[in-house]
Amino acid sequence: MKTNTLILLFLCFAFSNCKNETKAAATATAISLNLKLNDGEKWTANPETHESVLKMDAIINAFKNEQQKDYQLLGKNLSKQTSYIIKNCSMEGESHDQLHVVLLPMLDAISTLKESENSEKSKKILTEIEAYIDAYFNHFKL
Repeated sequence: MKTNTLILLFLCFAFSNCKNETKAAATATAISLNLKLNDGEKWTANPETHESVLKMDAIINAFKNEQQKDYQLLGKNLSKQTSYIIKNCSMEGESHDQLHVVLLPMLDAISTLKESENSEKSKKILTEIEAYIDAYFNHFKL
């Protein structure tokens, strides 16, 4: 529970640094929204976000082909990409809010994966992360 609280505080701080993000409360509100399209079209993501999600997908695909499964290392590698997304956030408005809908639970899952020592639990978490990545690609474009 402490870990989740620390993660939430970090996310609120990190996302409050995004351009034109006026309140951390807006981040918390984004969690409760359903991910939606932009009038039937995909949202446009900034290049840094899109490239990092592509890298995350490639990291997962490479991991699946490895004999040894180090889920904690996978979590650390994925976390580097999400940190890059946060640091280079330039999205604004509704597309930015929709990114939060998919990114916040992804960050939480990656954090859990980094700490997990149970391979069965880690497999389930990885499946969740893949679903978030799929959701991103179904709702965002470059």
